[in-house]
Amino acid sequence: MLSSGGRRKLRVVAASVIGNQRAWWKMDATVLKFGGSTFVHPAEYDRVARHIAGRLVTEKRKIVAVVSAMSGATDKLKAVMLDVNKQPSPSNLDAALATGEMLSACLLEAAVGRLGVLVTSLNGYSLGIRTNSDFGSASIKSADPQPICAALLENDVVIAAGAQAIDQAGRLTFLGRNSSDLTAVVIASMLEQHACEIYSDVPGVYTADPYLVSGAQLIPEIGHRRVAEMSRHGAKVLHYRAVDYAEKQAVTIICKSLTSEGAVVGTTVKGHAKVPSVTIARDATVLSCSNFAERDNLRDVLDQHDIAAISIEDSCGAAICIVSDIDSAMRLGPLKGARVSIKRSTAVTELGTSVCTHLESDHERAVSLARRIHDRMYPGAAGKPLEARMAKQRSSDRSPFIRRNDGPRNSS
Repeated sequence: MLSSGGRRKLRVVAASVIGNQRAWWKMDATVLKFGGSTFVHPAEYDRVARHIAGRLVTEKRKIVAVVSAMSGATDKLKAVMLDVNKQPSPSNLDAALATGEMLSACLLEAAVGRLGVLVTSLNGYSLGIRTNSDFGSASIKSADPQPICAALLENDVVIAAGAQAIDQAGRLTFLGRNSSDLTAVVIASMLEQHACEIYSDVPGVYTADPYLVSGAQLIPEIGHRRVAEMSRHGAKVLHYRAVDYAEKQAVTIICKSLTSEGAVVGTTVKGHAKVPSVTIARDATVLSCSNFAERDNLRDVLDQHDIAAISIEDSCGAAICIVSDIDSAMRLGPLKGARVSIKRSTAVTELGTSVCTHLESDHERAVSLARRIHDRMYPGAAGKPLEARMAKQRSSDRSPFIRRNDGPRNSS
């Protein structure tokens, strides 16, 4: 941990750069992001806190730790909101969902502070990140490093609530499901750091879902665009908007996981390497349109809101498949008014020299198809142990901050 003399020196350095009417802020710090799967149980905040404290001692660099909501919290928050109002305003829903990450930041701050580390936490109101007003899937418009740098001057660790910011009117906005990755990349970029570390329940990016395809291979290094493409088609390790932003800002993403033996490094995302893979997107939403012109119009609407969509042809002809940001997509006015049929499906996408998406109504058949495609891509890989196989952590625990009636509920 930094000494009081070191902190005093940083204050002097920061003060010296203030000139005229504008201050240019730069702070050397390590940026880490911990996903919801890291916090399956409340006790795991202590494990993450000890990892952070250890990094402070060994590396002598300040740390910004971005956190997601505890595993399952966002779904529970949404369910409670819909119990109260089946059609809450988009801004009201965003504010409610963001409290999951806010609580997670507070819990990690408490765990780090317990170790005697100087720490504070910031949420969307005070991170310096501004977005448009597309509630549910807001896009980044600007990022001011001053609030985080000011917090780092007074603390060795800053905990940032992920997936949230404010719009130009000062209203809280949600960046979308699983978008704390984006917050981490934006913070790394604003602090002029060339890398950020993303921690999840798997150590990196695999050639397929390692929990469904036994022969899935851990990929040591892969390019930004291929990972973003995988994410757009259903891979869950990294959010495609975070990867797109990282490529534009030349930020390397290092995928890791925390184990009982410490941090395991899995995949480095940089450059342009394309690795063949197959993705499985359960509960993909298929919008079947009456004609290709209608499909193209809907696709334009989704593109304008930075929502990933795949143009496909189904039994009805022209269609669009949405595998992420589904809630945000279905809230869009043009989609509500469109005369389309909507159905749920599982999308299996083969990403090789070309991209091919298959739709299966039965999930087990979809998994079987993905396994066959992967066997074709990597002959002889089936049945081999993963390089870093980890048991899937599933918790039956209730959220520590929400109680609700688990009886029947009317659909919205």
